[in-house]
Amino acid sequence: MLVDLDDNNYSTHVESFDGPIFIDFYSPTCGPCQELLVQLPHLDNVFKDSAMIAKVDVTQNPKLAQKYEIRSVPFCVSIGKDKMIKDYELGAASVDRLVRMVKKAEGKSFFSRLFG
Repeated sequence: MLVDLDDNNYSTHVESFDGPIFIDFYSPTCGPCQELLVQLPHLDNVFKDSAMIAKVDVTQNPKLAQKYEIRSVPFCVSIGKDKMIKDYELGAASVDRLVRMVKKAEGKSFFSRLFG
């Protein structure tokens, strides 16, 4: 599920979703952000409906940018079912890194498999 989050619909989407959430905070004038945005549909295909893949334009949504203390973009976070941030990445990242972030939020990371 690929979602455009904004200051108004954040609570509706995030608070009611019972699964891992990946959020990409971006700016439309940022080159690395645009590269990352192209990867989101692939990430969405990998996780289908088991995870929410979302993006937030920080220039249009100052409340969300402030909530997550976004100072630089691109900035990505993965959030677990408990609504706690499980991982983050500042700057452009590979699709493999983004997949690992979502898996960590699912509780399927390397260390969680070893140590429960």
